Amino acid sequence: MSTTGSLGSVGPGGADRYTVISADCHAGADLPDYRPYLEKRYHDEFDAWAATYVNPYEDLVADTADKNWNSGRRIAELEEDGIVAEVVFPNTIPPFFPSGSLMAPAPTAEEFRRRWAGLRAHNRWLADFCAAAPGRRAGVFQILLNDVPEAVQEIRWAVEAGLRGGLLLPGTPPGSGLPELYSATYDPIWAVCAELGVPVNHHAGSASPPLGDEPAARAVYMVETTWFSHRALWHLIFGGAFRRHPDLRLVLTEQGSGWIPGVLDMLDYYHGRLVAAASKASTAESKFGAGLATSMGKGPSEVWRDNCFVGASFMRPHEVPLRERIGIEKIMWGSDYPHDEGTYPYSREGLRFAYARVPRDEVAAMIGGNAARVYGFDLDTLDPIAAKVGPLVTEIAEPLAEPPAGATSPVFARGASVRVW
Repeated sequence: MSTTGSLGSVGPGGADRYTVISADCHAGADLPDYRPYLEKRYHDEFDAWAATYVNPYEDLVADTADKNWNSGRRIAELEEDGIVAEVVFPNTIPPFFPSGSLMAPAPTAEEFRRRWAGLRAHNRWLADFCAAAPGRRAGVFQILLNDVPEAVQEIRWAVEAGLRGGLLLPGTPPGSGLPELYSATYDPIWAVCAELGVPVNHHAGSASPPLGDEPAARAVYMVETTWFSHRALWHLIFGGAFRRHPDLRLVLTEQGSGWIPGVLDMLDYYHGRLVAAASKASTAESKFGAGLATSMGKGPSEVWRDNCFVGASFMRPHEVPLRERIGIEKIMWGSDYPHDEGTYPYSREGLRFAYARVPRDEVAAMIGGNAARVYGFDLDTLDPIAAKVGPLVTEIAEPLAEPPAGATSPVFARGASVRVW
């Protein structure tokens, strides 16, 4: 089985094509279809809850909502878009949740039992959904952090069930009542993910505190949400998770990528100042760093090099020149299907807009080879499919003159050089 990278596939007529794996797609069941996956003791509670639940998301009640669960439609549309495999994050409403699980606040003690049952139902549905397209979906399973032993048990079940997309790590935003992610409380979770060889994924939107519904609050959420998601990186680094579990892998998805070099510089700076006492130097901050050198191990940039990756959804042109500083082997492109901000049905154009004139081997790594390695896709299986539907190497090499008229993805925003910190 090959997962180490592919420079493309040879299609009919000898045309060279890329093997594209989207490292960021979303799916979920229609709400009633979760019922069979719930334990029977929850059926009556689910029926009563579902009867009054009003879905707050227009896209999940539109005629196109079945993109989330219609396996045949999904494969056809992804292939039309040049994509042969996907990493599947959640999207629809799990049982007993007030909103999509990525956006839902941490449950109260009273809510925990039912929320946990809802996520377990989603994981079981997802296992069947991935099995419907063998080798083409890596499902990302969900847990809650409120009960670590229960979480560990669910992780073992999910991997045994074939969900090789790894764990979706919830956030611990201010007010959640949960220990911060640097806490040793979560060590059993890091340990089992390292043992089973599945990544820990942290997706944007899952770590922000509730801010209310005022227009200003919504604007502040858009500005801050990626920053709250970035926090997992320095929490796990300074908390020593990678020292204690050197095989642990962290993937930061749909948070941009242009911020990474600057943040690593900042983290290296503070690491150097805080651990200066260990090198018999003295800094104003060193008194705060007692024991840090021993407990965290390697410095931040070394941890990034050895343990971390970025799900660089619809990577934008201003981020591409930073690819060597980020690490070409760290970047995994994603289409964000079926979201409006995603690149469907213009993923070929999005790839051209970002990667035109980038060397072929680098493009192949960022849009497929790296994801195959991190999530365990078999390129020997995917390359023949890509030989029929993948974008042409010559096509992606050609700069895009004009964005498609109907495109809604921010990848096509002209002059958009905003860094998402």
